[in-house]
Amino acid sequence: MGAVATALTVVLAGCAPGGDPSPAPAAPSRHSPAGDAQEGGGTARTPQGTLLVTDFGADTVTFVDPSGREVPGRRSVQVGTAPYGVVLGADGTAWVATAEGVAAVDTVRRKRTALVPYATDTGPVTTGEYRGGGMGIALSPDGGTVYVGVNVPGGAGVLEAVDTERRTVAGTAPVGRRPFDVDVSRDGRQVYATGHDSFDVTVVDAATWRSRRIEVAPYGTEGGLGSWLKPHYAAVRPSDGALLLPFEGERLAVVAPDTGRVRIERMTAGTHQHGVAVTADGTLFVVGTGAVDPAVGRGPSLTVRAADGAERVIPLDGPHEDVAVSADGRTAYVSGGFTRDGHWDGLSVVDVATGEVTRVPAGTRPLGMVVLGAGAPGPAGEG
Repeated sequence: MGAVATALTVVLAGCAPGGDPSPAPAAPSRHSPAGDAQEGGGTARTPQGTLLVTDFGADTVTFVDPSGREVPGRRSVQVGTAPYGVVLGADGTAWVATAEGVAAVDTVRRKRTALVPYATDTGPVTTGEYRGGGMGIALSPDGGTVYVGVNVPGGAGVLEAVDTERRTVAGTAPVGRRPFDVDVSRDGRQVYATGHDSFDVTVVDAATWRSRRIEVAPYGTEGGLGSWLKPHYAAVRPSDGALLLPFEGERLAVVAPDTGRVRIERMTAGTHQHGVAVTADGTLFVVGTGAVDPAVGRGPSLTVRAADGAERVIPLDGPHEDVAVSADGRTAYVSGGFTRDGHWDGLSVVDVATGEVTRVPAGTRPLGMVVLGAGAPGPAGEG
């Protein structure tokens, strides 16, 4: 396998020095095997555009109507401790990266149908920013494989491939430290794991499992694990397959995965940046969490960057983490479950055309999100 950052003897740090590298072990998730077959009474309709969000501060995913109306039927489903990323299959199955394994959730019947344990030993099940287990997650274009970045506290991460039919781990590859994000090329031949604490993207061949490391550090690597200036999330640009990684509202790293070349473009928000999403027309949405240094930076925001590089910066109230976009591109949903201090239990719903922002309650420290399709039936009754 290609080179990845070597394990260091220093403790694991987050976006800044002073984080708690050793969270206390959490009690195992309260669900039991019987919880995988929860049934609701009767059926209800899931409104078009309903969001499914991961509750990083709990062990559930929650169905949320972004208009703020009550969602009919069961609102939350237990999936596993501290769920992080989520991805949606064409069959309506949501795949959720938790501290315990990858959960499969039937979004029509609103129940967990599987929990696939990791092949990697991640230590005791814990919660919080530094917990072990799944982080970034992505689905192959054919829907046959889920790729999840598994954090191993104190060491290099692992990319695991889950066969969606057999619901077992089919392969593993070493990647960088704390793989915040996982993405797949448009043709499904390559998988990209963004290593937050190792300043890199690991490119993994989906057929051979060979991997190679690309350093992505537009500010350098000074400060190591304690640096703020590390990559977080990436998006695959539709026009050419380049990886887009924003830094500090100042620099956009444009990575050519085949050659490893990194080109830097200017950004304008002046804020520490985390989650990203890109639409089919190449519009990039980037979450700003707030200034690293309030004396020189700006507050939380959502950057809307057109394919030609023109940017609009929409202010947000308080830190956020990730972003999802409606199918028509008119609305952005920004989760309040910031991975550091300052998180809140809700979403900011942003009208992209006007910049109007509405805050909506949502789950418990909501982090990852997917937008569900129109008119899917779901169970009535509480879970």
